[in-house]
Amino acid sequence: MDEERGFKRVARWVMVVFMVASGIGHFAITDAYAAMVPASFPSPRLLVYVSGVAELLGGIGLVVPWPRLRRAAAIGIILLLIAVFPANVNMAIHHISPAGMHASNAALWARLPFQALFVAWAWWLASSPTKASQRSTGA
Repeated sequence: MDEERGFKRVARWVMVVFMVASGIGHFAITDAYAAMVPASFPSPRLLVYVSGVAELLGGIGLVVPWPRLRRAAAIGIILLLIAVFPANVNMAIHHISPAGMHASNAALWARLPFQALFVAWAWWLASSPTKASQRSTGA
């Protein structure tokens, strides 16, 4: 196994942990997540449950043995991150700290660009190994 594939495997598992933990959080502390949903959105609790299921499925999907399904899971995570971005903006605008934490308003605004980092991370996980990696491993 080459270095790129090994690093990607570790990055994939780290993303799995984040997604599954967050997905579980949607069911364990639903009200805290519902408070993050903009008031103009319908059924905040339902949206929290749906996004929680999506996070769980996305995280689990990243480690199934079928590359096409792993790719689909990563793309689903990208779409989910885009879909929940309004809740992150809402948190910053209305100074809503993440559940169980106290975050400064500056920290709430500063975390918004990290969504782009997570999207890029999921995109990288969705991408195929480079041609050089495939040649060196015989894939």
